[in-house]
Amino acid sequence: MGDPNLTILIIEENAVRAAILEEGMRDAGYCHIQRIADMANLLNKICAVDPDVIVIGLENPSRDTLEQMFQVSRSVRRPIAMFVDISDTATIEAAVDAGVSAYVVDGLKKERVRPILDVTISRFHVFRRLQEELVQAREALEARKMIERAKGILMKQQNLGEQEAYSLMRRTAMSQKRKLYDIAQSVVTAAQMFGQS
Repeated sequence: MGDPNLTILIIEENAVRAAILEEGMRDAGYCHIQRIADMANLLNKICAVDPDVIVIGLENPSRDTLEQMFQVSRSVRRPIAMFVDISDTATIEAAVDAGVSAYVVDGLKKERVRPILDVTISRFHVFRRLQEELVQAREALEARKMIERAKGILMKQQNLGEQEAYSLMRRTAMSQKRKLYDIAQSVVTAAQMFGQS
């Protein structure tokens, strides 16, 4: 069973469909469930609830409604499961691009709610971890490029070998208790100021 303390927000205009979702969640042990039935000012309403998980039900969504929901999923970084009755390949791809963790077509049954919620939460965390790793990898690559650039400047200006230039920046970083990247950035910035890069 998932964490029963999670706040789950149901976005569903149809009261019958919302009741199916809520019953499935209560059967799964979730007790903090709220519902939004009116789509006006949706983003503000979601922020007011500040849910841990969002479940969107759309019986027969128009293109505009789907796009509104996809905008919500892009803006609100939460696990989102979307239940629709009708869909096509392009819409499914758009849902995945928008960050919807589970896009369920014609599968609204209370027995299915719990496993779909579990998958939604798990996929969201996996995706978020991958995004964080990607950001870290990009930052590391950017730092490496900056250090290489600064090293090249020092080699040229100070007539140093590659290892000497690196050691000079490293010693400076240690003595000033700064990151090597910060020292490299200072070297590059100074060179740019004096037209020496």
